[in-house]
Amino acid sequence: MLDQETKRKIDNARDILVGKVPDPKSQVEQITIALIYKFMDDMDKESEEWGGKPTFFTGEYKKYAWSRIFDPRLGGFDLIGLYSDAIVRMNQNPNIPQLFRDIFKNAYLPYRDPETLKSFLKEINEFTYDHSERLGDAFEYLLSVMDSQGEAGQFRTPRHIIDFIVEIVDPKKNETVLDPACGTAGFLISSYRHILKTNTKDRTGDQLTPNEKKRLMNNFTGYDISPDMVRLSLVNLYLHGFSDPKIHEYDTLTSEERWNETSDVVLANPPFMSPKGGIRPHKRFSIQAKRSEVLFVDYIAEHLNPNGRAGVIVPEGIIFQSQTAYKNLRKMLVEDYLWAVVSMPAGVFNPYSGVKTSILLIDKTLAKKTDKTLFVKIENDGFDLGAQRRPIDKNDLPKALDFLTSYKEAVLNGKEVNDTDFAHAVEKSKIAESKDWNLSGERYQEIHKVLTSNYEWVKLGEICQINPPKSEVKDLNKDQEISFLPMKDLKEKQIKFKPIEKRKLGNVIKGYTYFRDGDVLLAKITPCFENGKSGIAENLLNGIGFGSTEYIVFRPNGKILPEWIYYFISSDKFLLLGEKYMTGSAGQQRVAIDFVNNYKIPLPPLDVQKAIVAEIDGYQKIIDGARQVLDNYKPTIKIDPDWEMVMLGDADIEIIDGDRGKNYPKQDEFSKDGYCVFLNTKNVLKNGFNFDEVMFITKEKDELLRKGKIKRNDIVLTTRGTIGNVGIYNENVPYSHIRINSGMLVFRHNSALFFSKYIFWLLQTDFIQTKFKDISSGTAQPQLPIRDLVFLKIPLPPLSVQQEIVAQIEAEQEMVNANKKLIEIYEQKIKDKIKEVWGE
Repeated sequence: MLDQETKRKIDNARDILVGKVPDPKSQVEQITIALIYKFMDDMDKESEEWGGKPTFFTGEYKKYAWSRIFDPRLGGFDLIGLYSDAIVRMNQNPNIPQLFRDIFKNAYLPYRDPETLKSFLKEINEFTYDHSERLGDAFEYLLSVMDSQGEAGQFRTPRHIIDFIVEIVDPKKNETVLDPACGTAGFLISSYRHILKTNTKDRTGDQLTPNEKKRLMNNFTGYDISPDMVRLSLVNLYLHGFSDPKIHEYDTLTSEERWNETSDVVLANPPFMSPKGGIRPHKRFSIQAKRSEVLFVDYIAEHLNPNGRAGVIVPEGIIFQSQTAYKNLRKMLVEDYLWAVVSMPAGVFNPYSGVKTSILLIDKTLAKKTDKTLFVKIENDGFDLGAQRRPIDKNDLPKALDFLTSYKEAVLNGKEVNDTDFAHAVEKSKIAESKDWNLSGERYQEIHKVLTSNYEWVKLGEICQINPPKSEVKDLNKDQEISFLPMKDLKEKQIKFKPIEKRKLGNVIKGYTYFRDGDVLLAKITPCFENGKSGIAENLLNGIGFGSTEYIVFRPNGKILPEWIYYFISSDKFLLLGEKYMTGSAGQQRVAIDFVNNYKIPLPPLDVQKAIVAEIDGYQKIIDGARQVLDNYKPTIKIDPDWEMVMLGDADIEIIDGDRGKNYPKQDEFSKDGYCVFLNTKNVLKNGFNFDEVMFITKEKDELLRKGKIKRNDIVLTTRGTIGNVGIYNENVPYSHIRINSGMLVFRHNSALFFSKYIFWLLQTDFIQTKFKDISSGTAQPQLPIRDLVFLKIPLPPLSVQQEIVAQIEAEQEMVNANKKLIEIYEQKIKDKIKEVWGE
């Protein structure tokens, strides 16, 4: 376990570097190189203490010994020259093993500041070489600070998820283990620890013979396309006791060099991204594809030994995408390889990515012994699913592990295992029926799951008139006014709505969707459907409403309350399953009307519905009250007339806009994960950022852009469309690389006179927001031009007063946040009540 002193040293080393080496991955590389450099010197000294001779720093390399760089006679730039020359030339040192030469391959010093280097090397000097668990854990911690994705879509797999997969797959002492996209070798180290643990009586691994231990160290192999990742995984394995780790710089998908090598166990979290135009693989794959996730899963299945097993993390595309390659892959897996699919909640990989993932469990022996595929759903993994991933007391992994282990043993022994509330087995023939071989467990849950609710289950189409006909109003006066509801006015998580707009009936009866008081509306198009835009119409003008063609309208019959429909169609369960039934091209997908018609919900008697709705309504009123606090709170700063008023253009504040040049990203250059966050105006709220739906660009694209890169303590202001939303890039933001689009500005202060948080809150006050409105132009797409913004006068109190103002507002924010927490609590109570009705 990582001790606090070692953690402190690593944090100190990073803090020293951060001013000169801001990228966390580069910090890790610099610390890695320095640690190995120091450890080689430690080993030479240890050899001399035992009467031997130094091994590494001899001959012409003697001048690079670690102790020489601390010679007080060395000047600052002499130290820079010596250390820089040492790490560049070390990979040519014939006295060191190939492992160390590989680690120093392409190493260099990225800065030329003597004081930074002196402080950094002094901190590294406090580490001492040994093979203890302490240093291995220290390096694991060091790797965990890398909070930016790799260029090929790599991101670090959380340790508890790795250990969960390894426990299920259960590698043995005599089996070979491969990770074909190994990153920092987390799966290999977890497998090694697992084998030691399962062969322990009194001391770690004491039931392994010396020969078994020796062979064990040669059973682990990793491939990675990135030389940086190869270097990091070599060090990681070395610090965990591997004297000669087998990690190869190898392109698993395009090279045939190692195609004929197979393994007993394969464990992987392959890259999810494919380059523009796709992968160009060789022709030996069974599945012809250009997507990396398809090719990696195919590779893993094909490279297992006859009794081989695998655990692989995949994005949701593998589970339900309709392209031929995906369907062919799923068909192959279900027929010959797959025994279980474990659905993970979106957010497991935060802050690196919010992508939804699943775990495919492959066992060639197990797959032949059963005609079913098991589906397991994980809702909580012991951490919240936000950017910070804070520990919580809900964790489904232990019970899932127990069930998967029991299920596996039962299948091998020809026994049956009953379904549970989180796991159910589905016949392979049922999966094959639709010809798309969909691996979403929820798709089959309505078909297969025993309904445990005490109430009758009915289809929505049986108890509602869906999309009532406009013929009901065709004879009305076409000049009478009715309510009109564009999509933007239908809210999320707000049960009742009253349209603001009004139009004449004759102007909307063609081309729009019809509804009336008491009807329930649901947005059917992406992303409005997934976001849960829905509500019950009330107090419509003349009782009639029209709106977007992208609505589905539910008119309840006398057996069901509108509120009852609303709570079920706005539930996570309905929305998640509905996503699987969306059709259409990207960006224009709509939920299928057949899915809505045939979706079953429990139908208790009306008096029971009323009692449950009343209970939920009580929770909803608390939510609405708390939300009113959030909606109406604004920071207030009482401006003293004695304060200096300064024009922004004359203040020591740099105003930076987004890049609008020829290299501005095109639509197909954005992805859901990558190197650099590209902020859209929708990601900036009234007082902070929303990273739930953030888009990324590649490192190459980021480097082509000239403007819009933000730094810590910068303030972002939206200036187009929604004007005046503000975010501050403080320590709570989990991303290292962020650019803004052309609809925003960055305020960067360069003087102690301006306290960042003061500017952040000042920009949110009515005093400033009113001025923004006064100088903005345009109606359909309002714009806040820089040319006018520079003349905006802002109050500049003394720094001590700025700090007092910030302290007061932050105290108020604690109360605002308490209301946010109240909303979370009572929204969960509503979800729990709905689950109770479901019989879950």
